[in-house]
Amino acid sequence: MNILVIAATAKEIEPFLRYYRNEQNLPGIDIVITGIGLTSTTYHLTKQLQLKRPELVIQAGLAGCFDKQIPLASVVIVKEDTIADESVIELKELKTIFDLNLVHQNQFPHHKGWLINSNSSFIKKSKIKTVKGISVNHITTSKEMMGFYKTKFNPAFESMEGAALHYVCLMENIPFLQLRSVSNYIGERDKKKWSLKEAIINLNNELIRIIKNY
Repeated sequence: MNILVIAATAKEIEPFLRYYRNEQNLPGIDIVITGIGLTSTTYHLTKQLQLKRPELVIQAGLAGCFDKQIPLASVVIVKEDTIADESVIELKELKTIFDLNLVHQNQFPHHKGWLINSNSSFIKKSKIKTVKGISVNHITTSKEMMGFYKTKFNPAFESMEGAALHYVCLMENIPFLQLRSVSNYIGERDKKKWSLKEAIINLNNELIRIIKNY
């Protein structure tokens, strides 16, 4: 099975890269470091798909978490994603491009404004909890924006690349998994309270396990 593994930075999947090298470059596995953000991810993922069409794309990375009931360093699969800051604040309410009728909420590949991973067989085989996430160009730090996002989207996770994966793969009809590990809680900028090391270890353990299963 041909699998494409993508990540925003090499640091996030460094243990997997070591595993990959030690296994003498696993046959059927390609790796692309897309860079940070929605634009860079969209470009580099699309460019790779033009060169070689995989049977599965796995995006692995760290993310911030809105839900403090989810422990730091937990690993999840984001099933539903959307670009949260394609929006405007009007009269103390966040309105999306769908609310503004700039794009219909069910215009493909969206469903009610969400980019939904409907590949249930791949998700089920991963045996990992699924959550709802949002993607942003501007990392959320203020309580006000946290409130807007919680009210509008009720997300568990926030990343800067997830919606790009969902959009491109849905458009190209390619199965995908967005694998995320909690590095920090949204709004917490004191990195002493983050869990970067443990989040990377757990993320890569799950990534390697998934790859072995295939």
